[in-house]
Amino acid sequence: MHRRSLLKGMAAMIALPPDLLSRAAANAAAASDFSRVRPGDPAWPSAESWAKLKEAVGGNLIVVEPPFGACAADPQGAACADALANIHNPFYIGDQPGGTQVSGWLDAWTPAPSAYAVKARSSADVAAAVSFARDNRLRLVVKGAGHSYQGTSNAPDSLLIWTRPMNQVTLHNSFTPQSCEGKIAPSPAVTAEAGAVWIDLYHAVTSEAGRYVQGGGCTDVGVAGLIQSGGFGSFSKGFGAAAGGLLEAEVVTADGAVRIANPCVNPDLFWALKGGGGGSWGVVTRLTLRTHELPAFFGGAWGTIQARSDNAFRHLIERFVGFYAETLFNPHWGETVSFAPDNVLTISMVCQGLDKDQAEAAWRPFFDWANASPLEFSFKSPSGTGVLPARRFWDNGVLPFFVPDPRPGAPKFHGWWRGDQEQVGAFFHGYESVWLPASLLQESGRLADALFAASRPKKVALHFNKGLAGGPDEAIAGAKDTATNPAATTAFALAIIADGEGARYPGLARPPIDEVAARKDARAIDLAAAELLRIAPDAGSYVSESNYFNPLWQTAYWGKNYARLRAVKAKYDPDGLFFVHNGVGSEEWSADGFTRL
Repeated sequence: MHRRSLLKGMAAMIALPPDLLSRAAANAAAASDFSRVRPGDPAWPSAESWAKLKEAVGGNLIVVEPPFGACAADPQGAACADALANIHNPFYIGDQPGGTQVSGWLDAWTPAPSAYAVKARSSADVAAAVSFARDNRLRLVVKGAGHSYQGTSNAPDSLLIWTRPMNQVTLHNSFTPQSCEGKIAPSPAVTAEAGAVWIDLYHAVTSEAGRYVQGGGCTDVGVAGLIQSGGFGSFSKGFGAAAGGLLEAEVVTADGAVRIANPCVNPDLFWALKGGGGGSWGVVTRLTLRTHELPAFFGGAWGTIQARSDNAFRHLIERFVGFYAETLFNPHWGETVSFAPDNVLTISMVCQGLDKDQAEAAWRPFFDWANASPLEFSFKSPSGTGVLPARRFWDNGVLPFFVPDPRPGAPKFHGWWRGDQEQVGAFFHGYESVWLPASLLQESGRLADALFAASRPKKVALHFNKGLAGGPDEAIAGAKDTATNPAATTAFALAIIADGEGARYPGLARPPIDEVAARKDARAIDLAAAELLRIAPDAGSYVSESNYFNPLWQTAYWGKNYARLRAVKAKYDPDGLFFVHNGVGSEEWSADGFTRL
């Protein structure tokens, strides 16, 4: 047995609560011969059965083609040329039923189209597809925007429920969850269908209505997927996890029922949807989120500092750690700094609720300190701070690093951050994330030593907005009431170490991958992460941005919440219709989700 498979199995058994462990043992013999069907199997649905499903969903049953399949069939053709022209456009990729935001992962997964897809336009379409998959023993996969790094919205020989066409957004001046009248005070809110992406909400809520909804940093990320993963955005330090703002959801469960989930109706399912992982509970068709008063300004700070020696870089890291603890460890500041093997510190941070003078005053001592030591440090790019009216933050044409979707007919407000560009189509060699507890800020020397050591083999990025410590009590309380690993609420940052190469979608003409170099790169990521785990041995990992091969994923992603999640899974999906890699209950299935173990 492969070592990773053995560790995964051991970790899964250890994580099971005693009652579920005994139940699993009792049912093992009966369940072990269950497998889902593939095209060509005798039990694969007949053409007549597929025709009935197509009729039931209003004709919206389609054959799924690989987005770059035309380039394999006709490299000089117009279809290939159009696909290649949009290969770096995340909205184009998301608009393809077979599209995935990244193009695969070394030794892990490769994009592969489903056999068929239901292009869902209503909860009734979704319910019909769920029931068809259940009754015909099909591998089912769910996708909105296809932004899963771990390929959880991708599975060959499956039926895909594609929710991207369901993208309506509705604002509410006063919203009360169903059956919660008199229990929960009404509040301003926004409702989004499952196929909406975050720029749709930011445009409606902020640009048009002058309020704020806590969502994702990448504008093309699906709303439903992010909420189910817990969800962090640029301003989470001030407003909390996106899942903490969920007021109500509509979800189609494995029995084909369309259910409402909120604190008063199906509250256990509601809790699981808030960070319990996408694709495990059902198909979310609609969500309603709380909106907030909009700060007057959003802004940021930037700069790239080169240290002239290893000792100078170690000194620079410790100085920054102290500066962050004293000045930036608060609800105002988020996003990233990174420490690279070439002794470069890169600052790319954002702020909310500060005016121009306040943002500049916050950073002046640090920039002045670095400028005062030209023999140790130099600025590779200009440093600075700036703010703008918060209502204009997501407006196309306002900020130079906001790239508009150039396709004819695309919504005029659709665009993405230039800094997110390298993620589009990336092929990962490795990826790791570690929540760093805020207590480490009191040991600046020890933390700086670990960050320096980690930066020797690989660049380390600290995402301050993905650690909620330092935020307001209300935001932290909201996050604690989700299924997300509680480590997020006591961490000052999420450290991310990742790398790979350019697009390797099937169909593209590319030289063979250099597997030796790629695995060496993956090993460097592991070595860098190990340095941080020395000082944070019990740190968790963020489910959406994590190691595909983590053998202890249950506790890394959900900590003490995993046992409760297993109980919810057993209640709403006892037969495991909904399967994703390293999702709740996935330890009962083969790696491809086709055979119950």
